Amino acid sequence: MTVPPAPRPNPWIGAIAPYTPGEAKLPGGVEPIKLSSNENPWGPSPVAIAAIRAHAHGVHRYPDGAAHRLRERIGFLHGLDPARIVVGTGSDDILQLLPLIYCAAGDSVVHVRHGFMVYPIAARRAGAEPLAAPDRDYVADVDAILATVRTDTRIVYLANPNNPTGTMIPPAELARLHAGLRPDVLLVVDQAYAEYQDDPDPDGALALARTAANVVVTRTFSKIYGLGGLRVGWGSGPAAVIEALNRVRTPFPTASVSLAAAEAAVADQEWVVRCREANRTERARLEAAIGALGNHGLRAVPSAANFVLVTCPEAGPFSAAAIKARFEADGIIVRHLPGQGLPHALRISVGTHDETGRVIESLARLAA
Repeated sequence: MTVPPAPRPNPWIGAIAPYTPGEAKLPGGVEPIKLSSNENPWGPSPVAIAAIRAHAHGVHRYPDGAAHRLRERIGFLHGLDPARIVVGTGSDDILQLLPLIYCAAGDSVVHVRHGFMVYPIAARRAGAEPLAAPDRDYVADVDAILATVRTDTRIVYLANPNNPTGTMIPPAELARLHAGLRPDVLLVVDQAYAEYQDDPDPDGALALARTAANVVVTRTFSKIYGLGGLRVGWGSGPAAVIEALNRVRTPFPTASVSLAAAEAAVADQEWVVRCREANRTERARLEAAIGALGNHGLRAVPSAANFVLVTCPEAGPFSAAAIKARFEADGIIVRHLPGQGLPHALRISVGTHDETGRVIESLARLAA
């Protein structure tokens, strides 16, 4: 008996390695200290929480698909034209749509070797080939990125600060990268962690996106704004790119409660400053504790974000796997990164004062 053919996905779909989120649970139902997903441990602004409660009664109505109020508030805060802002289901939504718009099967997309896992996934969804550019001591290397670009490259992704390394290139290097790209290559600057810097546009990408025809910037409410569970992100760039995104995005990408929370969060910049300063303090404590174990082969890569990448010896009691096991025994979850080419490294999100203290105590027990 002949078996009828079944639907088959496009051949490039099988090459996608599914995104693996940070672990959230420990065996035995123990409530962990979760430092695996770069979340804001202080949570969202109280006014954002109040907005969630106030708008819960209206969830039987569809949200504003164009996010008019949120775009206006973002535009006012950053000096951007609201018409050139698009809101999505997290910034991941926008990052994933761009290759579907600008790439054809067989094209290529460039990203930094140790970068956000979504970039190669987004490329392969469109049938494009992801090309990983080598970095230099965990920092994006502009010359290496430019050398990786091919004639069929349509998009270059750059997270700045970068995830999972936490490193950042300055405005002059970003400008040099843009100047070295062909005009038909779209430079996508992922500023998910930009709010952890005092400068509102720390690498100049937002300013570049105002005037350049091939620069898009994305940001998220999942990090310093503490709204990861509500999935809100946005992007800004040339009118033609925003128009194309609006053509292909879902009609209602962001829930009404999520929009209300994000609108309130944008208005409370005092909370953002408090979280930024607290993050800076606790990150410094964490980096100092790791640095004190340098004689055991540990190194904290200098971070501009809300996490620290820790490089470890390949084997022994201070290997990444051994430290991860020690943390888990102490009720702490961090991120091990073998899937991103960093089997010798851990990414530790910055926690509250007490949470950071628990991490430091766990490291001390390991060294005792």
